[in-house]
Amino acid sequence: MKKLFCLLAVLPLMATAQYKSLVWSPDNGDGTYTNPVINADYSDPDVCVGPSGDDYYLTASSFQCTPGLPVLHSRDLVNWEIVGYALKELYSGDKELASHFSTPQHGAGVWAPSIRFHDGEYYIYWGDPDYGVYMVKTRGGDPAGEWEDPVCVISGKGYIDTTPLWDDDGRCYLVNGWANSRAKFASVLTVRELSPDGTRAVGQPVIVFDGNGTENRTCEGPKFYKRDGWYWIMCPAGGVPTGFQLAMRSKSPYGPYEHKIVLAQGKTAVNGPHQGGWVHTRYGEDWFLHFQDKDAYGRVVHLQPVDWSSGWPVMGRKGQPVTTHKKPKAAEGCPIVNPVESDEFNAPTVGRQWQWQANYDEKYGMPTAFGTFRIYTHKLEKDWKSLWLVPNMLLQKTPADRFTVTAKLRLTAKAEGQFGGLIMMGRDYSAIVVRRQGNEFQLVQMTCPGADKGKAQTVQVLATLQPTAKDAIDYKPAIHEDIYLRFTVADSQVDFFWSQDGKKFSPCGERFKMREGVWIGAKFGFLAAETDEKADRGWVEADWIRVTP
Repeated sequence: MKKLFCLLAVLPLMATAQYKSLVWSPDNGDGTYTNPVINADYSDPDVCVGPSGDDYYLTASSFQCTPGLPVLHSRDLVNWEIVGYALKELYSGDKELASHFSTPQHGAGVWAPSIRFHDGEYYIYWGDPDYGVYMVKTRGGDPAGEWEDPVCVISGKGYIDTTPLWDDDGRCYLVNGWANSRAKFASVLTVRELSPDGTRAVGQPVIVFDGNGTENRTCEGPKFYKRDGWYWIMCPAGGVPTGFQLAMRSKSPYGPYEHKIVLAQGKTAVNGPHQGGWVHTRYGEDWFLHFQDKDAYGRVVHLQPVDWSSGWPVMGRKGQPVTTHKKPKAAEGCPIVNPVESDEFNAPTVGRQWQWQANYDEKYGMPTAFGTFRIYTHKLEKDWKSLWLVPNMLLQKTPADRFTVTAKLRLTAKAEGQFGGLIMMGRDYSAIVVRRQGNEFQLVQMTCPGADKGKAQTVQVLATLQPTAKDAIDYKPAIHEDIYLRFTVADSQVDFFWSQDGKKFSPCGERFKMREGVWIGAKFGFLAAETDEKADRGWVEADWIRVTP
């Protein structure tokens, strides 16, 4: 483990450091960029420009993961970094709902948010398909700072994909889609009026677009804008992996709207290019950020130029996605920066790349003053079959199609069966863990195809390990195992390795085929769990984790 150090001394360095990924950086360094600009699962992205004109903020769906509603910042729409989260948990201020989300509710929670700047504050709206339309806004106008507790704007089931529009006269309108899984109808968009402060509905919904029975089925994810006297709704249709982007316009927020396809795959390799946000920059340019569904890797973010010369926002190159393009005009000195992946765990706060599988409980784990992050073993249910409902996995998004993850950790076990290690988590998962067996440890692979369907995991013992340390005292002694774990990812295939010295790694376990989660991509990180309900918890002490080619 690392030596003790003064955490306060490293905080100024952390605040100013620029992180450049070793596995994917879209900025080519020559005035061009290559898509995706964020090669990670930021599903259903939306973007707005700040009052300075040189700052852009992006948010995305976070579903049941916490903290939720990630906030990313860029000064050129190409280089992005995570600056915070708008939701510490689901749902602050509502004890009943917060308790509901204390266990993983896969695929529930925050769907397709929108971010807007209005009257000195940033607002994010989203639809929770089980509970209604919610809004959260900044406290003091800083999207990287504190956000207020969420407000329920409309209560009920089925509401998803919400965007507000504050009109020139101060009136506020909201557009939204509908979840067939809850409402039992879909492929329609509705508009209603909200109070001027955007906190409650004051009008009834009006259906403004109906894609049923047409190629525009599964129209959803609408974004609401006004330009040159026209009301614009931009939305995807045609299905997530195979669809396209629509733009529609009207002289009234309530329609009727005429529509056109403005972005489609065409002859490119970018499937289903749609659902995102449009921005007009202070430099007179127009851009559209959208996602591409890449199966186990999730929904990654692309940037397209937008041409309005025809009166319609034609995106990409004549309506087809670009792969490489000239960067947007931006202020001088914009750094190359990417979302952080590696972590030395030298800070007294959780790294911004990490999320839990449910609302955070301090018993999950916390940073230490020793340059580590400690994750305590989760108490599994007596009849547990898999790790599907374990809330204390500390996970992050996959950052590229090919990458290597290496972690140095120690398992401290106080009781039989306590285990911890690395996991690649999705509807299927596989983990390499160290598990206490008597006064020894076992290196074990835990794999579960169909965890989302209640299937039971399989366990393969790979090696027997002697403890690297033992407590000398008699009071609740523990045994410890220091180990290095590694996995490589290429084309959705995961291979596992282990080492006791961090230099020579041996392959272990069976190759695993990654699979997406519920509405999210596969995620990787740490887990710690146990089967003894009465024992004192053990823990995983993560020293560092490094993402490399």
